[in-house]
Amino acid sequence: QVQLVESGGGLVQAGGSLRLSCVASGIIFNINTMAWYRQAPGKQRELVAIITSGGNRNYANSVKGRFTISRDNAKNTVYLQTNSLKPEDTGVYYCNTCPEISGGYWGQGTQVTVSS
Repeated sequence: QVQLVESGGGLVQAGGSLRLSCVASGIIFNINTMAWYRQAPGKQRELVAIITSGGNRNYANSVKGRFTISRDNAKNTVYLQTNSLKPEDTGVYYCNTCPEISGGYWGQGTQVTVSS
């Protein structure tokens, strides 16, 4: 079955960095476009970054220049390097395919909290 396991979140001060990881199973990882999403308190989940099977990347304007998405197909893992974090980056971060896996599969997410 599909499993998405995110990790690497934490509490950091503004300007700090975190490296998020997500291990995916139950999907053919290397052919899928993978993505990171986040959900801030009281807001809808939003797309943050995507990386295609060929390694092309795209980012939400709010994180461009600060976040970097990467993938390791041998490990079925997608990463999100987050730098120069801001309080508005606070939220639960999730990985999934893009578009999302049909059937509503989501992991537990990893909490990122940025203090000012």
